Formats: sequence, C-alpha cells, structure tokens
Amino acid sequence: MSIIDYIQLHDEAISGRWQLDPERSSAGFRVRLFWGLSTVRGRFDKLSGRLDLSADPAIELTIDAASVQTKNARRDRHLRSADFFDAENHPRVRFISDSLDLQGRTLRVRGRLSARGSSIPLELEAQLHEVDDGLEIEATTTVPYRDLGMTFNWLGMIPPRSTVVVRALLVRA
Repeated sequence: MSIIDYIQLHDEAISGRWQLDPERSSAGFRVRLFWGLSTVRGRFDKLSGRLDLSADPAIELTIDAASVQTKNARRDRHLRSADFFDAENHPRVRFISDSLDLQGRTLRVRGRLSARGSSIPLELEAQLHEVDDGLEIEATTTVPYRDLGMTFNWLGMIPPRSTVVVRALLVRA
C-alpha cells in the first residue's frame, strides 16, 4: 500500500499541503567536543519548508546557513566560514525527500541533504502529532557533516557526526 493510499484510508487529517510556520519551528544541532567532555548546541534562526504527501518531493526544508547561532559570536563566525558552512558561497542548507513510509504516527524519510555544494543521502524518522491549528513534526538524525566537506577538526576534538533535531509546526497551505 502506498503512503497516499494509507493516508486516504486511515488519516485524512494529515493529507494535503502544509507549510512550515517559521515562528513556531526550529532546526538545531548538537556536537560533542573535547573528546566527548563538552557539548555545543546550536540552532538556525531562518528556515522554511513544506510537506505535501501527494507531491514529489513530498518534503522540502531550506535553512539559511548564515543564521546559525550557538551563543558564541566567534564560534558562529567560524561556523559560517569556509571551514564549515561557507555561508557566503553556499547560503542554503536543504533537505529534499526521495521516499516516505508512514507507519502510524512515525514517518520514515529518505532523502538528500545538501550544504556547501555537496549532497549526501540521509535517513530519518519523524514523529507526527496533530495540534489545534496544524501538524507538529519532530525529527532527529545523525549527520556525517564531514561528508559535506566540513572537515575542520582542531586537534581531533570534534567527532565526525552531529545530531540534528528539527521541530516543525506545519499549517495548511
């Protein structure tokens, strides 16, 4: 059974077109530093996206790379630099879905994450919850950011992966 058939038969409430509400959504990350002794948490202040299970691609998420914030101005400048996001030359981080599998309220998604002019396959699980005025989605995954060309690693203190968390409130488009 396709995802469209499943939705039509089991949950008409989440079918249709949805738009990310940027004021009530967030995209963030955490990276363990100093050989696991410390964790840096960050977020992106500007993001947009959509969900339309009848479209191809069904999910699109776009993040403004220059909007990265970690509460440390020097580190934020470094993250925007060519060592990491290279935001001046590559202003957007994008995720585009390739395939979806809805099982109950869990959406398994495969797609491509693009940043810095590179692209990698990415799989994630998202939890869906209906809220009063929309649809809430929370997705967590691990990203091998070095595969995107972010290879800076002073004294080997930074692990090769970071955890990314997206919490999105979607409203009908």
